[in-house]
Amino acid sequence: MRRRVVVTGLGALSPIGNNVETMWHNAKQGKNGIDFLKRINTEYNDIKIGGEIKDFDFETYFGKKEMKRMDKFVQYAMVATDEAMRDASLDLDKEDVKQIGVYYGSGIGGLETIANQENRAQSKGYNRISPYFIPSAIINIAAGNIAIKYGLKGIATSSVTACASATNSIGEAFHAIRDGYLDVAVTGGSEGSLIPLGIGGFNVMKALNKSNDPNNASMPFDKNRSGFVMGEGAGTLILEEYEHALARGAKIYGEISGYGATCDAHHITSPSPDGEGAADCMAMAVSDANMALNEIDYINAHGTSTPLNDITETKAIKRLFKDHAYQLHVSSTKSMTGHLLGASGAIEAIMTCLATKEDIIPPTINTTELDEGCDLEYTLGKAVSKKVDVAISNSLGFGGHNATILFKKV
Repeated sequence: MRRRVVVTGLGALSPIGNNVETMWHNAKQGKNGIDFLKRINTEYNDIKIGGEIKDFDFETYFGKKEMKRMDKFVQYAMVATDEAMRDASLDLDKEDVKQIGVYYGSGIGGLETIANQENRAQSKGYNRISPYFIPSAIINIAAGNIAIKYGLKGIATSSVTACASATNSIGEAFHAIRDGYLDVAVTGGSEGSLIPLGIGGFNVMKALNKSNDPNNASMPFDKNRSGFVMGEGAGTLILEEYEHALARGAKIYGEISGYGATCDAHHITSPSPDGEGAADCMAMAVSDANMALNEIDYINAHGTSTPLNDITETKAIKRLFKDHAYQLHVSSTKSMTGHLLGASGAIEAIMTCLATKEDIIPPTINTTELDEGCDLEYTLGKAVSKKVDVAISNSLGFGGHNATILFKKV
């Protein structure tokens, strides 16, 4: 018997808000979180803009000693998870912690730590690097730190599927609870690769927008789009078996009831041009939820603002939904946050869940002239109040990884 799985806690650290309430308010207002980079030295990079975390005092939050032991992506994960755990109001003294797992992904992990320690090694020798180098940089360490802080003794694991990492993590956590392996899961993703090395790496791939105009850079589906804008942050969701949540009187945001995952098996960075892999992934999530295609009201698109992604994802939506594709609302919240890489699916899952809870579809901003091949309803400019009973969130990653999760109103 399949068990129902609900969302009982949310936490976020993003370029448009350092908590869920602020982030969601700003998303509904169409706030642009992309600006000129202030924390990062851009002297040797062509790219001068990005979606930075703003006005958060990490030193006060963690203390200097603790900060030295955690890469930025781990710090982000811990902040978002602290909010989500408080929001869920789990009394861990009354829970079986062996039935609580952690599924927490990242696309790149501790890139800043790797870069800093290589610089230190080059100047002072490899015997002078930090003993915290490895346990700061490895991707699974965010999940490990979360499990250690809260004493969670179920599985603690990490999906590493580029920009699909968080969505795969959430989907796997959902299945673990639905199929009876866990009662509760802490899940999501984090990324802290907005550093000179990370920017340079994506730039030489010709993946980034080079306009250095914050209002004309992340512009999904626009005829003049030319690349994505890097962002950073983390999102955490607390997933819980429905009866377990009811028994403790938990607040419920919505239900997660479908998950799909496929691979294009086409190219290391480019999506399959016919959209087959992404279409199959969405179909799998809808089928997993035992729903019909015409029941879907909203799609939070991967929507990166790259020439290939946006046209291919549009093709995938039309390939799967056919006539119903034109009845759907679609939007890309990356237009506001930039592309948070392995954390993007977590931030977008939160927004998709809240869209079903509040019947509000967040907008796609910055887009003014649609590409000829992008002919769907992309919710341009302003949020739309519309009944949203069922919504899906897509994440499509380098390597051909596709992941989709489906939320519905409780």
